Amino acid sequence: MEKSIHSSIGAPFSFGIINYHNIVVSESPQMLKGRLQLFQESLFFDLQDKPPSSFPGVAEWRTLFKDHGKDPNRYRHSTEALLKRIQKQNYLTSINSAIDLNNFFSLQYETPIGIYDSSKIEGSIELRLGSENEMFEGLNGRTNSAHNLVVAADQNGPFGSPFVDSVKTSVSEKTTEALQIVYFRPSLSEENKEKFLSSLKEMFIQVNGGSATTRIIS
Repeated sequence: MEKSIHSSIGAPFSFGIINYHNIVVSESPQMLKGRLQLFQESLFFDLQDKPPSSFPGVAEWRTLFKDHGKDPNRYRHSTEALLKRIQKQNYLTSINSAIDLNNFFSLQYETPIGIYDSSKIEGSIELRLGSENEMFEGLNGRTNSAHNLVVAADQNGPFGSPFVDSVKTSVSEKTTEALQIVYFRPSLSEENKEKFLSSLKEMFIQVNGGSATTRIIS
């Protein structure tokens, strides 16, 4: 499955790619549920003194959205949306072992991360800006405009973005092959990008089994 960045975005964007094989997605182990809950409770207290937009990773992605023609107050990237929920004590409930871990790392690193069922992706993958008339059905329950939004797209159009992911490539307990995309914030050093990917991959395999390969594209 080829992956590339279109010239419509270019610098300063870079993306972490993890391909998982022979994984077993299931109910999250208590260890993961507990860590996610405790971390949310800690963030809740932090959010009493400062808004989500003051978190460095959130602020960077808000700037990127604005620079590319998306109103960051209307199109909040996924990590900011999670923090908004936690600020209201509307804590994330456990979904499954892949999505829970995805949310945990997204909150910990203040970085949007997408997890996709590879069997539902058709053809090569391109990271690009969405075009004017492109739409996709999102996990937020809405039909979303991809116009000027950074998206991951296959031959059928967008299936993921740092704003919201598509229903069509969602991960379930039937998923055995998965693609994870880390939408890196520009200020992260190359060394820290590698560490981020390594930590994410190792914990994912610890929880879901299987094997994985990683790559950074920019």
